[in-house]
Formats: sequence, structure tokens, C-alpha cells
Amino acid sequence: MNTNELFWNRLDFGDNDRTLTAHFGVRFIVPEGRVGLIYRHGQYRHRLSPGKHRFWRSGHTVRLVDMRRITLTVPGQEVLSADNIAVKLSALLAYQLVQPEKALHDVQDYASHLYNLVQLAIRPVVGGLALEALLTHRTETGAQLLALVKPEAEKIGIMAHSVDLKDVILPAELKKTFSETVRARQESQAALERARGESAALRNLANAARLLDDNPSLMNLRLLQSLAAAQNGNTLVMGLPAGFVPLKNGKAQRSPEGPPRDAA
Repeated sequence: MNTNELFWNRLDFGDNDRTLTAHFGVRFIVPEGRVGLIYRHGQYRHRLSPGKHRFWRSGHTVRLVDMRRITLTVPGQEVLSADNIAVKLSALLAYQLVQPEKALHDVQDYASHLYNLVQLAIRPVVGGLALEALLTHRTETGAQLLALVKPEAEKIGIMAHSVDLKDVILPAELKKTFSETVRARQESQAALERARGESAALRNLANAARLLDDNPSLMNLRLLQSLAAAQNGNTLVMGLPAGFVPLKNGKAQRSPEGPPRDAA
């Protein structure tokens, strides 16, 4: 196997592109997910698809270009929101080369070009939003950024798939204010729920009291239910009215000295 073929097989193709000068009879492989751009004496000729190739003429140069989806991070952009709050944010652009010839020939560095496009798009979009809208509608903000970046990227043969706000960093004093506001909102919500529960319990007690006043026999039914529950081995302690005479075998218990005793 030719030395150039061994060299190409062992390359780490994680970078954007690699270049190989092809001599007479050289063999090389274009891996899947990449294409080779053929130049002869510096002039572009055509594109090579993935697979094994061989040149029978010298003076050729092959530039390997990655055609897979790539992500580009645009970090640390400090922007003023519509309510004049300075925020620092980073964006993530997902793109893919569809016309590598234009991407390589029309601009010096297409990655830097995309970086600048995202930077320029962030300022008008974020500057037109209040901070609360920026924090709660990050997906919609990313769609607005994509609408600005995509047509410019297509001009150099690149498809921009998505632009997402990766991080939104607030000033330290604003973070503290936000956390205190959220805590106060949660505490007031909890107090409101407790008040609602207490009001519902009082309404239930008032309804039960009215039912007992209108239907005294309900108290006897409740007493029978309590007695039935005590038959399961539970101890039932009940208050008895004054003058209650306990019964045993259907007869009142009497003391040796006189009339029946009142229950203690």
C-alpha cells in the first residue's frame, strides 16, 4: 500500500480539512462524511466522493473537507437588553457545509465568518427584548437569531440548522434580587394555600354543625359508628351525660345501700 494512503488512513479527521499533494500513481482514501476537492496547479477542478482514489498525473492537490454537522460556540457576548440591563450570553450554532467550494473559495475562513454573523445577530435581537422576555422565551430568541444568520450563511454554501442561547449570565446583584423575588413569591403562594385550606375546614365544620342542629338523630348515628369501630380491638373513651345509669344484663346496677349509682 502506498505511503500516502497509509498517511491518510491514520489522520485524525476531526479537523475541518486536510490537504494532500498527489503525485503520479498515488492512492488515497476519502472517508465517509467528507469530500475531496481536487486542484491542479492551484486551480479547482472537481469534487471527489468518499472512497478510494488514484491519480495518474502529478501536480494535483486534494483538500479533504468535513461535510458532517458541526457546532460552533460563540461565548461571552455582553449585550444591553431593552430595559438597559447588561447580560452576558453565549450562543451555539449548528451548521453544515453543502457547497464546500463556495465556503472555501468565497471567504478566507468560513468558521470565523459564521462566528461574526452570530455576533452581529445577537445585538439587535437581544437588545430589542426585556430581560424577563429573554429568560422566558429563549427558544423564540434562538429562532430570531437563526432567521438573521441563515440567509447570510447560505450565500457561502453553508446550511445553518439552529442557533440556541446556551448561557445567560446576569450581574451578581441582579441574581440576588431575582432569588429574593422568587422566594417571596413562593412564600406568599404557600400562605395563600394554607389560608384556603383553613377556610375550607371551617366551612365543613359549619355545615356539620347546621346538619346536627336540623337533625339531632345524626348524633346517635355517629355514636353507633364509633361503637362499631371500637369492636375491632380498639379502646374507645367517651364522655357520658350526667345521670347516666350503666346497665348490666339489662338491669341497672344498684349499690347495697340504696338507689342506683350515678356513673363516675
